[in-house]
This record gives sequence, structure tokens and C-alpha cells, in this order.
Amino acid sequence: MTEADGAPSILVLSDSLAYYGPRGGLAADDERIWPNIVGQQVGRRVELFGRIGWTSRDVWWAITQDPRIWAALPHADVVVLAYGGMDSLPSPLPTALREQIRYLRPARLRAVVREAYAWVQPRAALLGWPLALPPRITVEYVAKVRDALVQLRPDLPIVACLPPTHASPYYGKVHRGRIPATTAMRDWAAAHGVATVDFYPATLDEFTNHSQDMNPDGIHWGFRCHARIAEVVVPAVRTALDRGATERHGTG
Repeated sequence: MTEADGAPSILVLSDSLAYYGPRGGLAADDERIWPNIVGQQVGRRVELFGRIGWTSRDVWWAITQDPRIWAALPHADVVVLAYGGMDSLPSPLPTALREQIRYLRPARLRAVVREAYAWVQPRAALLGWPLALPPRITVEYVAKVRDALVQLRPDLPIVACLPPTHASPYYGKVHRGRIPATTAMRDWAAAHGVATVDFYPATLDEFTNHSQDMNPDGIHWGFRCHARIAEVVVPAVRTALDRGATERHGTG
């Protein structure tokens, strides 16, 4: 492990919204994505773990299975839980079905099934239900992640991000699950003393008034939106870092 690897860091657990820009996915060290903007402003390196389509359940699986997260955790000064947006999207066709399409053979069959899925999904999503994960299940997985982190690092501050919105034709531009998901996460965070930041206002404004700057898929963000999200996250991270330093000093 190098000296940089052991330096204090911000550990970000996220879906693809943390590292996708207006034209697709970007490297984890790209200076234009919001986790790195936050890191630059608070003077910490960033350890970013995420994958496209990750729900709260996927993040739980990641922290229990990915040794890179285990290696990063001892050096984290704060953890940012930046996921849950996928949970709240309408998913009338089971997520497991979509994930299994890639394994179909031959390639012609895979292409036909993928095309059929792409036709049905946005039309069925107009129902707004069921969600990829119900709010109750989202909170259960967020709580499991938090409990695991606290068990290993009782002094570790945690910031939870509330779901953004979207304007995606792939989901019928429907997002009825956001408010129940946000309410459930906010209530859980308040009950456990976890700080929250809300991604909704900035993303709503960007999709509504500055859509030309956003990714045309209607899910991912432009760099202007990344900068605005960083503006929301920075104060919460600074407060968490100050609180963590105070607690370490008080117990030291």
C-alpha cells in the first residue's frame, strides 16, 4: 500500500450517478464528477465504489463481498451513502429478468429479448408500480450497511443522500416512488442521527430548465449538475469531518 492509499479519504458508495457524465461513464478520478469536486473542496482523496443500476441491495452485497471496500474503510474519515435513486424507479418487469438477458445464447435470441424488454419496460413503467425496491426494503438495506460500518468503525460519520429525480423515457418519465422512498430514508436517518442531503431540488431544476446540459438518457447528469450536487454535499461532509475529529480528540 502506498502512502496515498493510506491517506484519509471520503468513502463514497453509489450507483452510476456518481461517475456518469453527459455522454457516459467516466473514470473514478475524473475531476468533473461530484465526489471528486467534494474531495477537492474538503481536502480529502476519494474512494468511489459504484456500478450502473446499483440499488441499496447491491451496495449491501458489495460491502460484504468486495475486499477493496474492506481495504478502504480503515482510512475513511466519512462515508457518503449516495444511492437509492434506482430503488425508487418503476420496475414492472423484474430487475432479475433484465440482468439475465446478457447470459442468453445465441446472440440472436439475446438481441430479440433485449429489444422486447426495451419496448415493454417504458410502457409498463407508466403504471408507476411496482418499484425496483419498496421503501421499506430500501431502508432495511441502508440500515444493514450503516450497522456494518458502525460495527467496524464506531467513530465513522455517515452522510446519506436522498433520491434525485429523473426525466427518462426508459421509465416513462414516471417517478411516483421518489416521495415514499425519500420519506422512508429521511425518517430512518433522523431516528439514527444520520445526516442527510437532498439531491432532488438540483436534479429537478437541471432536468426541467437545463436539460440540454444533461445526459440524453434522462437519468444521468451533466457537469453543471455534478457541480450543484457537490455544493449540496460539501457542507454536510465538512460538518461530519468536524464532528468526527472532535469525537476522536475527545476519546483520544
